[in-house]
Amino acid sequence: MNTFILADNQELTSLAVRSIIDQYADHTVIQATRRIELLNALKENPESVIVTDFELFDFDNAEQMLIIGERFSKARWVLLSNDLTADMIRRVAYASAAFSVVFKDDPLSDISYALGAAKRGERHISHRAMELILNSSNESDECELLTPTEREITILIALGKTSKEIAAERILSVHTVNTHKKNIFRKLRVNTAHEVTRYALRAGLIDSSEFYI
Repeated sequence: MNTFILADNQELTSLAVRSIIDQYADHTVIQATRRIELLNALKENPESVIVTDFELFDFDNAEQMLIIGERFSKARWVLLSNDLTADMIRRVAYASAAFSVVFKDDPLSDISYALGAAKRGERHISHRAMELILNSSNESDECELLTPTEREITILIALGKTSKEIAAERILSVHTVNTHKKNIFRKLRVNTAHEVTRYALRAGLIDSSEFYI
């Protein structure tokens, strides 16, 4: 597989991944910032390696990504993220051998190995991802649905922070914060910041003394 599709809308991440891919003699890199662009690229290049941060890309849910994976069964995926939960890793690992998992703050050698494995049509689950699966409990508590970053942003939402204020505090772009908020609302099955606040209180993420609902 000599075609890589970077399904990512973060320029810094894309630049870093490109620098690793450039080690290969013959390769093509296609940038996709939206789901429709990814689908079009896969139609033209069905045997590609897709590198994506699932939580920040244009996916509504995990099922949507897995369906695309089934549709383009010759493609291989490298999920490159810092916010994948043990449940999510377990889910994609059991669903298909086409999915590799590595974290953005894993050693560079591990990320490079994951890309090379996908290029060869093989799967690689990083040591940290495997440990996360093995050490995680089977509790189905709502809070486990949220990644650490999402829990922190949930707290800030509950404290009345705007997307702009959260972005400044977390040193993120407003677009990235809004993507996290969309994922939080979807996972918690809520539609308003008021409902997020009620959840944060129930889950013990904030103390009632910090906010009066």
